[in-house]
Amino acid sequence: MPELPEVETIKEQLAAKITGLTITGTTIYLEKVIAAPAPVRFGQMIRGRAILGVNRRGKFLLFDLSGGYRLVVHLRMSGQLVYETAAGPLPRHTHLVFHLDRGRLRLTDLRQFGRVWLVPAAAAQVKELRKLGPEPLSSAFTEEYFLARLQKSRRRIKALLLDQEVVAGIGNIYADEALYAAGVHPARRASDLSVREGKALYRAIRDVLREGIAHRGTSIRDYVDAGGEEGSHQHFLKVHNRAGRPCPECGTRIEKVKLGGRGTYFCPRCQPL
Repeated sequence: MPELPEVETIKEQLAAKITGLTITGTTIYLEKVIAAPAPVRFGQMIRGRAILGVNRRGKFLLFDLSGGYRLVVHLRMSGQLVYETAAGPLPRHTHLVFHLDRGRLRLTDLRQFGRVWLVPAAAAQVKELRKLGPEPLSSAFTEEYFLARLQKSRRRIKALLLDQEVVAGIGNIYADEALYAAGVHPARRASDLSVREGKALYRAIRDVLREGIAHRGTSIRDYVDAGGEEGSHQHFLKVHNRAGRPCPECGTRIEKVKLGGRGTYFCPRCQPL
């Protein structure tokens, strides 16, 4: 699933490419990707609206449109949002195309989990957006806030990091990498972490996300940026997707377990339980 660095990369690229363009129409190939309003109404309402800006909240892309509306896109597991200047053949599994006065923006999604909303910008937004916790790279995500959330939770620390109501945008890849960088085993109880460990994890979260953004995201399966290109952060991962390979610090074999239904990677020596 695209996580904060991947969605931030797409946001930055699209902001530079399509801000100021106008949506001249849409082609909907799979109606269920339109979460709201009804697909026919969606096409009617979005036609003729200018794109005023592109933003991100957690793993959601937010497009501010003229007339006081906002387009909200969540790519979920395998969604790709790609801007193209030339109208060539569409890839398989393209479910939605926004036709622009210069080029097109297509949503391609193998697993069909991606969703799109068109909502009034001033109204209460998509309920998932309302529930999101602070952005981990913002001033709202303080060390004090994070330590307090750790102390109050008996959940496993990996599960806590994946909870979008605690902190927005972290997913499986960057949770594994942050826990490794902080030397914290993913199965430990959050409240059992010492203050020192909590502070180390806080710093690690911010560091690995910044590194992911700098490398334009991680392409392991489906992720591509807004130009259809793969990111490069997969070449810099320390533990995620590296089961059986040596830890870059101590040489111990990286292990993989299931925690909360998610594949979880760690070094048993550097991250003792």
